[in-house]
Amino acid sequence: MNPAHSAETVSDSPVGALIRAHRLRIGLTQRELADLSTISVRAIRDLEHGRATRPRTDTVRLMADALRLGPRARAALEEAARPGRAGRTPAGPPAPPNAPKPLLGRETEVSTLVRELAPDGGECLVHLVGLPGVGKTRVALAAAAAVHGSGMPVLWHAFPGAAREYVPTAPGPWSELTDRLVAGLYESGLSRREPAGGESASALLGEGPVLLVLDGAPARAPRADRLTRLLHEVPGLRLLVTSDEPWQAPGERLFLLCPLPVPAGSARDTADGDESEPAVRMFLDQVRRVRATPAVTAADRERAVRICRLLDGHPGALSAAASWLVVSDLAALCDTLAVDPAAFLDHLGGRDDRLRESLYGRIGRLPEGPRAVLDALCAAPGPDSVADGFGLPALTGLTGGSLPECGRRLRELLLSGLVRADHEDGTARFRVPALVRALVCAAPTGAPQATAAV
Repeated sequence: MNPAHSAETVSDSPVGALIRAHRLRIGLTQRELADLSTISVRAIRDLEHGRATRPRTDTVRLMADALRLGPRARAALEEAARPGRAGRTPAGPPAPPNAPKPLLGRETEVSTLVRELAPDGGECLVHLVGLPGVGKTRVALAAAAAVHGSGMPVLWHAFPGAAREYVPTAPGPWSELTDRLVAGLYESGLSRREPAGGESASALLGEGPVLLVLDGAPARAPRADRLTRLLHEVPGLRLLVTSDEPWQAPGERLFLLCPLPVPAGSARDTADGDESEPAVRMFLDQVRRVRATPAVTAADRERAVRICRLLDGHPGALSAAASWLVVSDLAALCDTLAVDPAAFLDHLGGRDDRLRESLYGRIGRLPEGPRAVLDALCAAPGPDSVADGFGLPALTGLTGGSLPECGRRLRELLLSGLVRADHEDGTARFRVPALVRALVCAAPTGAPQATAAV
């Protein structure tokens, strides 16, 4: 084997990169592709390495037949092989998808992620967890965009069911490579038989830093040996994962994303024309998009502050509630949410966010111990009880459990996002958000049985 070939990455030639990506996707060596297509190994090698950039029409047809390409993939290969295409390869490293709207109030989270995912950041696997709809995908997009701006290639893979509030990148060689890496983690290993020519993950990605984002990953973690092998083969690889629950994988850095901050104090005290709180700014931005009249009055701001507090600053819940302003008004919205914070969780528009179902599912998947603690917290009545804030000693008194046992269960509730921490004045205090409390109290009659039993 030529040592020079083992260090080569994906070809700069569009047609060569596509051929290489499709070949690797179905697990063929260059020799096997040559046998299937009746094209010489040397011709295939020259195409993939960029030494030949203008193959004949019949060569492209034979290659597409051998690779079993569908209509769209075949058309893309034919377009890449047309004269004049060779010099029009997009410059720069692969980029993440484009976010359509600016991100509000997540500067600290994004800067922390960027710092930890940097080549010298010390973290290889960062797992962004939190309640459904809290904005994990949007934060990952912002962090990936910042990392890409510093020159690091970004590979993005969205699992089925992941949030799609962005413009996806066009299919191409890099997306094919990303799919192959993800399939290696979840299906059959990186490769049951390594392709000839040193085409391992390290050969394809090179030795430089690269970020792989797995958006909306399933709760089932990939096998530890496959994950370890991928990180070992590509020393510069950084993994950013978003999901509702941790993997509990070796070396996993858990990054809990909480809802947006909400104003402290009374709504009237904090609504005097000040929209500096991220949750209030986000909600009022949604209001301006929905209502026919763009002006926001002082009374509107006061109600917006109250709504943000009733919904705990949860971005998905705020967006869903704002969508109801097509048929309601802020005063009625505010009054209804004061009685039932979960009343407007279903988005009124054409979106199929299924936020209510997702949140019920998250509660229903809790193990028996943490779920019993959450039920006890939500059942505690009165303003002077643990309902409005509690410490670990109060939790042991409420549940009768030991300190270590309550600590472990409280930690699991924190990582799930179903309990929020408040460390003001150096005191560790916790509370159950009003939205979560409403869902837990309604779960026996309001939650679908199939979902609650997940």
